[in-house]
Amino acid sequence: MPIIESTYKPPFFFKKGFVSTVYSGLVRRVSLKQVRERITLNDGDFLDLDWSFSKEKSKKLIVLLHGLEGHAQRPYVTGSAKLFNKNGIDAVCVNFRGCSGTDNLKFRSYHSGATEDLESVIHHAVFNRNYDEIYLKGISLGANIILKYLGERAVVPEEVKKAIAISAPCYLYGSAKELHTFKNVLFHNRFKRHLVNRLKVKQKNFAKELSVEDIASIKTLYDFDNVYTAKAHGFKDALDYYEQCSSLQFLSNIKTPTLIINALNDSFLSPECYPVKEAKQNPNLFLEMPKFGGHVGFVSKNNVYYNEHKALEFVLDY
Repeated sequence: MPIIESTYKPPFFFKKGFVSTVYSGLVRRVSLKQVRERITLNDGDFLDLDWSFSKEKSKKLIVLLHGLEGHAQRPYVTGSAKLFNKNGIDAVCVNFRGCSGTDNLKFRSYHSGATEDLESVIHHAVFNRNYDEIYLKGISLGANIILKYLGERAVVPEEVKKAIAISAPCYLYGSAKELHTFKNVLFHNRFKRHLVNRLKVKQKNFAKELSVEDIASIKTLYDFDNVYTAKAHGFKDALDYYEQCSSLQFLSNIKTPTLIINALNDSFLSPECYPVKEAKQNPNLFLEMPKFGGHVGFVSKNNVYYNEHKALEFVLDY
């Protein structure tokens, strides 16, 4: 499809990508009542799902996936859930393995290409919750998972009608390199600190798989992916993980109408994360590249973000 011309115009102060990113991640608040459900996965592990509902009984559902070291109460997730609930669509905010406040049971956890857990959530929504229209929305890491899920499968459940990917790191190696640059040092160090702290908890239960010395050797996010992500999830090393799990290679196969919104001033994204060629060649792929917005920082009026409005509009109008 032709590239979508963006209409996003942020408040003046939020034109700076760093400001909009930090404000949206650390300052924004969204109030939402959620009900937690724990489901058991095929490998014996579990996922915690946080549900919120529209006033009227609905057969429509939006599945929301958070980003790296996020969870189902992050405002960039609950903001969408709240807006969709107000418009007659139920929402389930997925906590990836180990992200709900309780460590998961397995040595493995989650990563940018772990589409099998999304598949389990969709199966649960269709066969146990009886939803017949499902929409997917992912943020950052969650966006890459959704794009990969839609493009790597020959058949997607017919109940999955549309998808939205926000601030999607379509090319993981490129995004990894960006996160290791000086401009992103604060973000890099924050992510690394959270990941390492969670890994210290896991190491106590999996001392044979991961030593204290292994954790001490982690100085960068790249180290984390070499020491843990690759080892725990069956990849040769970090580069193999990035290569296999980047959604960019799967975009041409997507048959579900899908909207990608990646801001041009997103410091986490490399040039390859703006898939213009793929969007022009695939009639199911819509790409919007606002000039502003940073990383998941599409600040707008009344605490409803531009990307949230656009996601609802895409679901209702296209």
